[in-house]
Amino acid sequence: MNAPFSRRKLLALAAGAAGAGGLRALGVWPGGSQTAEGEISASAAAAPGAASAAELAAGVKLPARADLRLVLISDLNSSYGSTTYIPEVARAVSLIPSLRPDLVLCAGDMVAGQKTSLSDGQLRAMWASFGGRILAPLRNAGLPFAPTMGNHDASSSRSGGRYTFERERQEAARFWTSRRKDLGLSFLDASGFPFFYSVLQDGLFLLVWDASSALISAEQLRWAERSLASDAARLARRRLVLGHLPLQAVAKGRDSGGNVLSGASSLRQLLERYDVEAYISGHQHAYFPARLGQLDLFALGASGSGPRQLLLGGAAAFQTLTVLDLSWQSGSTRDTTYNLRTLEVVNRNALPGRIINRQGQALVRRAG
Repeated sequence: MNAPFSRRKLLALAAGAAGAGGLRALGVWPGGSQTAEGEISASAAAAPGAASAAELAAGVKLPARADLRLVLISDLNSSYGSTTYIPEVARAVSLIPSLRPDLVLCAGDMVAGQKTSLSDGQLRAMWASFGGRILAPLRNAGLPFAPTMGNHDASSSRSGGRYTFERERQEAARFWTSRRKDLGLSFLDASGFPFFYSVLQDGLFLLVWDASSALISAEQLRWAERSLASDAARLARRRLVLGHLPLQAVAKGRDSGGNVLSGASSLRQLLERYDVEAYISGHQHAYFPARLGQLDLFALGASGSGPRQLLLGGAAAFQTLTVLDLSWQSGSTRDTTYNLRTLEVVNRNALPGRIINRQGQALVRRAG
């Protein structure tokens, strides 16, 4: 059983909450109400006795900060059509501002779509809930936010020459396009936003591609290569790529063709050719930092429902949030991951030294 939250940790999270009603956002403070679109109503009173930054630091072990700090979250959703999020997601939203990131990256599955029977009203309600419960508190805290579409947001799977979930893609485009200028991002190319785009943020070149299904189109790969070959990318201090599906499986129940990107070897070679440092992905619902060739792979755990065990088993599944600290001078990248149930730092040395998929391909755990 996971250790219960101490009063100090609860106070710390209350201090970190931005626009979500402090302890109420954690589901442990009585009173208050929410609108149909998931936003906290004006009648929701702030939690009394908000903790100071010092109390927050005492409650949660904060990693040493480098030149650029990213917070990575993924797979926030619950069951199909859901407009609510589990307490671990609220804890993540409350904790993130206290980590003082320069940029928040979300590796997809922000809402609970990928079901053709969902009505247009249900699709709008899911995105409205995400906007009120997750995006707004983070942006109100002044944190730039870069999303990539997951299969439950806007799947790119096709049938009969058209997108299977066309309405979901249209609703995702409507939601994000209306907010593009308010995300705090310095876009280089937003022509394909929110499905694929690039930004140059504080010396970091970030390319986001549409990995919401197993196949990235040839047209989009040509765009990705042009973007990575650009002067902006080459002159950036660091280069990262963000997408939903991974290059290789790490989790039980996700080691199959539709759960990883097709042509993974060619994709890895493309990223290596242009000195991309790391590929950040979700979908597997299990945290595993790996090294494959010259590329770091950060498989993010789910922050929301359905965390999974790694392929080799081991510890029980739990929700996570990852902090990535990048140093300019040393060129180092340090990842720190939190168990969102306990807020303890995950011991990376307790993870398997390597993971082998059903095809016998090995992923070696990334050195700390």
